[in-house]
Amino acid sequence: MPFGIDNTDFTVLAGLVLAVLLYVKRNSIKELLMSDDGDITAVSSGTRDIAQVVTENNKNYLVLYASQTGTAEDYAKKFSKELVAKFNLNVMCADVENYDFESLNDVPVIVSVFISTYGEGDFPDGAIQFEDFICNAEAGSLSNLRYNLFGLGNSTYEFFNGAGKKAEKHLSAAGATRLGKFGEADDGAGTTDEDYMAWKDSILELLKDELHLDEQEAKFTSQFQYSVLEEINDSVSLGEPSPHYLPSHELSCNADGIQLGPFDLSQPFIAPIVKSRELFSSNDRNCIHTEFDLSGSNIKYSTGDHLAIWPSNSLEKVEQFLSIFNLDAETIFDLKPLDPTVEVPFPTPTTVGAVIKHYLEITGPVSRQLFSSLVQFAPNSDIKDKLALLSKDKDQFAVEITSKYFNIADALHYLSDGVKWDTVPMQFLLESIPQMTPRYYSISSSSLSEKQTVHVTSIVENFPNPELPDAAPVVGVTTNLLRNIQLAQNNVNIAETNLPVHYDLNGPRNLLAKHKLPVHVRRSNFRLPSNPSTPVIMIGPGTGIAPFRGFIRERVTFLELQKKGGNNVSLGKHLLFYGSRNTDDFLYQDEWPEYAKKLDGSFEMVVAHSRLPNSKKVYVQDKLIDCEDQVFEMINNGAFIYVCGDAKGMAKGVSTALVGILSRGKSISTDEATELIKMLKTSGRYQEDVW
Repeated sequence: MPFGIDNTDFTVLAGLVLAVLLYVKRNSIKELLMSDDGDITAVSSGTRDIAQVVTENNKNYLVLYASQTGTAEDYAKKFSKELVAKFNLNVMCADVENYDFESLNDVPVIVSVFISTYGEGDFPDGAIQFEDFICNAEAGSLSNLRYNLFGLGNSTYEFFNGAGKKAEKHLSAAGATRLGKFGEADDGAGTTDEDYMAWKDSILELLKDELHLDEQEAKFTSQFQYSVLEEINDSVSLGEPSPHYLPSHELSCNADGIQLGPFDLSQPFIAPIVKSRELFSSNDRNCIHTEFDLSGSNIKYSTGDHLAIWPSNSLEKVEQFLSIFNLDAETIFDLKPLDPTVEVPFPTPTTVGAVIKHYLEITGPVSRQLFSSLVQFAPNSDIKDKLALLSKDKDQFAVEITSKYFNIADALHYLSDGVKWDTVPMQFLLESIPQMTPRYYSISSSSLSEKQTVHVTSIVENFPNPELPDAAPVVGVTTNLLRNIQLAQNNVNIAETNLPVHYDLNGPRNLLAKHKLPVHVRRSNFRLPSNPSTPVIMIGPGTGIAPFRGFIRERVTFLELQKKGGNNVSLGKHLLFYGSRNTDDFLYQDEWPEYAKKLDGSFEMVVAHSRLPNSKKVYVQDKLIDCEDQVFEMINNGAFIYVCGDAKGMAKGVSTALVGILSRGKSISTDEATELIKMLKTSGRYQEDVW
């Protein structure tokens, strides 16, 4: 077989794939779809039958979403709100995870599907049942279904919009009728919002004709009853990440006091940070190493997984948001759905300040869609005209808003010159500002050597744009939170530092006191080969080195355990290509020589520096070509290839370099070498963890 793949490799690979599929299916059904008391989450009348729910609730349009990180959900909800505002439709917007689809052909209304692609062309975790249904639908079985589809993906990945394309293929094969074009958003090109706007405009025009709709002036209609309460009690959320952490609830623990999950997007574990240190510091950035203790929970992780960190907004950004909308942080309120198919997206009752600090994504980029919705609430006619113009002119919007990295408060302050937007209803903000989502980090520790501790390596984002002096500085939400904790934990007086933002480190009701953060583990397929003699090529500049630190620590511990047991194990070659700007930001520089000693010569590290004084820029892809003969020989002998880091530049450059190496090594064309790289990816021998 080609590339040194033998039958044993394929058998092992098939077993791994099967195990992963069984794990995902088991957890998707058992954990993700279960409510607190162990019953399958019920909606509406208690049924999961999608056609029945639509019919019983008199819906005349259905929007479905399959989302991994919340982006597809956000756009699905935007689309739903516009259908209501412009056409007064009775829209149901639903997560595919919460419904069964055997009756999909009986849904009597048009269906819009928003689906994101996760990993290498995969459906989101919560969409496994939906994927199974449409992929196994027989020809003609969906002949009554009318739908349109919007896929969200990243063109830097090999299987761009793979889930959306797969859904489109199988829906069409089952006889469903697509209305309008298949929309594709490309996060890799940074055009997701504009891709959506173009698709949305064309679909709305089509729907007007198809359903004979009369367009009305857009008017916000809330999905919730909003009521102000008088006093705080133990049932009022002050920003707790889930109801389980309210004083009125009890956490589920075993006899030893170990918290029991599942810990996932519905409920994190409050993990103590046992150690944090600065790896390097420069004028425009810092790098922080953080260690989380999971011993108080039943969480298990595997080397190569991701840690999800649940952040909060900084005190400065919260105050900025409160100020522009003239809101009182102390206001206590409750939300009740006016529609049984709608869920409140965060614990209630709660306070205005808690929602803004813990639940809303107030620092993210602003969309033209949001501007369009805000026109109706403009403080005066001049601001209204300016807002309306920008919402319709994508080029001017890019110049005045996007290029300046404005968040919503920045943008509105800029447009109104500080005039308050106090006519914007709180319900509008709650329903229009995206929900705060966890940030995912490649784990830089090994589950073999650090069984109950997870390490994370993060670059602290905080930089102004010198070319645009009136632009807002880019300030990473989670990384600056980790920076604040690192300083506090190492007894630095934060008040005496020049940090750009500060945080409430104690959290709601002191839940996070003594350096804790909410976390959960997300499973990954980024795994070392099970056979330790298999050669491995790792490529990871910057913090892309994180999972490879975990990989090498895994091999070091494995070898030590084998030697202790009297076993003679032969490790395959482990070749790591690492890149940094210079020697000052060389991550974990003191650790690598020790690993090389312990691995008895089976580990080699090749370093590229891109900003050494009086030297040309050298990147990891350049070093790959410098080591061309060695790289080709390893691939030909069955090496697994792992790439972690920047998707736009580095990952593409690495792929191009490897295509060239294979082309020259095998004396084949570039096209043939490209196909071989695709084969490696499909077989699992070329894995990427890129962003």
